[in-house]
Amino acid sequence: MLEVVKETTEFIKNKLPGEPEIGVILGTGLGGLVEEIRIEQELLYKDIPNFPVSTVEGHDGKLIFGTLGGKKIVAMKGRFHYYEGYSMQQIVFPVRVLKFLGIRYLFLSNASGGVNPDFEVGDLMIITDHINLLPNPLIGEHIPEFGLRFLDMGKTYSDELVRMAETIAGENHFSVKKGIYTATTGPTYETPAEYKYFRTIGSDAVGMSTVPETIAAHQMGVSCFAISIITDLGVPGRIKKITHESVQEVAARAEKKMTLIMKTMIERL
Repeated sequence: MLEVVKETTEFIKNKLPGEPEIGVILGTGLGGLVEEIRIEQELLYKDIPNFPVSTVEGHDGKLIFGTLGGKKIVAMKGRFHYYEGYSMQQIVFPVRVLKFLGIRYLFLSNASGGVNPDFEVGDLMIITDHINLLPNPLIGEHIPEFGLRFLDMGKTYSDELVRMAETIAGENHFSVKKGIYTATTGPTYETPAEYKYFRTIGSDAVGMSTVPETIAAHQMGVSCFAISIITDLGVPGRIKKITHESVQEVAARAEKKMTLIMKTMIERL
């Protein structure tokens, strides 16, 4: 795996004007941040050696390099999921590459279902912790160059970045929630009984991504910030039929606030 990561990293480096310091992973329907980037280079996943290819509608499948807020960044427009049939090592492969390219911070976004009764559709939830119900991406051969085998997860999401996001939301006169995100396999949305279970074990929101990438980034010493757009509610009496299209629709309406938070955070780093 290490040699494959290095091979892909070298391929990308040869096409870049500079070294990115910040990575961004954009979730379902959340590509609006790209419009804020002064783009210098784009690479389609299918043209990058060893890279997986996104198969989900709303995930374009390209790496975007440029500047945002005066910082060199690389954005993944499209991520990979366990339900697509990828292994955990394939899912976190791009994060390994981004670290080897030079990133020190990773910003992640997703669309998720809210199970906290205080949430509303369209809310932004800053992730402060997670519950992982997916296979752990660190299972398998241990590669010391990636970090520790037995990893402390007590401070996975940066307190400093969480506070910065809250401050920016307050300055712009809108509220954000904070909470615990639970990662499941998908691709089915949850049953009412599953929603109840997730709330019982301490979840505020549930989704099908983000946690594997965060674990891999945390192992490699990258500071992580993650935010969810609540696109539906799994709260008794408020559960409605969900489709992938409805999730994309709600995400697109709420992403302006998310984009503002991330853009301003990157400016202030």
